[in-house]
Amino acid sequence: MSNQSQSPADVEEGLELRPKFDASGLVTCVTTDAATGMLLMVAHMNAEALSRTIASGEAWYFSRSRNALWRKGETSGHVQRVVEMRVDCDQDAVWLRVEQHGAACHTGRQSCFYRAVTSGPDGRGALAFVDGDRLFDPAQVYGKPR
Repeated sequence: MSNQSQSPADVEEGLELRPKFDASGLVTCVTTDAATGMLLMVAHMNAEALSRTIASGEAWYFSRSRNALWRKGETSGHVQRVVEMRVDCDQDAVWLRVEQHGAACHTGRQSCFYRAVTSGPDGRGALAFVDGDRLFDPAQVYGKPR
């Protein structure tokens, strides 16, 4: 992974991984279930999380709220084994296709995307649960209510 100046052709057509980290040193990572295609989560990676993911074959992320590196499942045991990793055309986003063991969401649900946006009676956006069943109790797994 290089931080050298990058021509569009180098980034878009080349075979060198040259992630374009944002001003905070992060790239967005979209994670889907390799077997079902279900969107599981969106998170961020710094250079270390990206390197550890490549080296270990397990998903690592960077938590902006905790300002810390974390391996998915290190607390819950619900790990993600990487089946395939891709980058988008300008290398500022990563897509992980994973084997999800357990739930992906810290709320105990299979996916972080468990609510649909609908139009409420007043024309404003409202939320409705879809695929909202919990696979585990976050208070038991993390030791505190989430």
